[in-house]
Amino acid sequence: MTSSKTLYEGKAKKIIKGPKKNTLIQIFKDDATAYNKKKHKIFKGKGVINNKISEHIMEFLKSKKIPTHFEKRLNDREQLIKKCQIIPIEFVVRNIVAGSIAKKLGLKEGMKLKKPLLEYYYKEDSLDDPMISRDHVETFGWANRSELKRIDGMSLKINSLLTKLFKKKNIILVDFKIEFGRLASNPKKIVLADEISPDSCRLWDIKSKQKLDKDVFRRNLGSLMGAYEEVASRLGIVH
Repeated sequence: MTSSKTLYEGKAKKIIKGPKKNTLIQIFKDDATAYNKKKHKIFKGKGVINNKISEHIMEFLKSKKIPTHFEKRLNDREQLIKKCQIIPIEFVVRNIVAGSIAKKLGLKEGMKLKKPLLEYYYKEDSLDDPMISRDHVETFGWANRSELKRIDGMSLKINSLLTKLFKKKNIILVDFKIEFGRLASNPKKIVLADEISPDSCRLWDIKSKQKLDKDVFRRNLGSLMGAYEEVASRLGIVH
């Protein structure tokens, strides 16, 4: 693993300086957290699987003309990425009712939505990532109207692409959260950032509705590593 000063450390990843200007290295950790780190456990090898799944998905999205910060996977745990100014919003796309929305609105988990639902959450752990509106995003300057329009469009396109990708693997894409950033080399260009993995998606088996994501850990439903390995296997990822 590359030895360098940590620039940022989150729940499941950390960021260090990259080899060239406007590059960074993203390192995937083995930590699993839930309920804003109120629940925390280490699963040996989890970071390796997530690194490879995220690489696979980012490469797929790049092939479909979605701009991303991803450059290449360097080894089992590290990715070379483009340096971005991260927009402090988690963009959540929901296709089926599950998790917090079921609890907040008194809805039955598993209900299919008439159309994809896009939500915004302010990325601040100390506040438990509160849900916000488009007006909040614009008023507080986190993104302007034009940027939001682009991000909304990209988010829904990503949803359409990933829904089809997972369906071919007999997996339902229930919902997912993504982040975006402005490229350090060109701040007017917004790209998909962070990761896409079972840490950030809800994935259910198409027939049994068995959970293949972090809900296995959240709800004590069995083997987290087994679920993640199943996703990797269905995507054709060898590790």
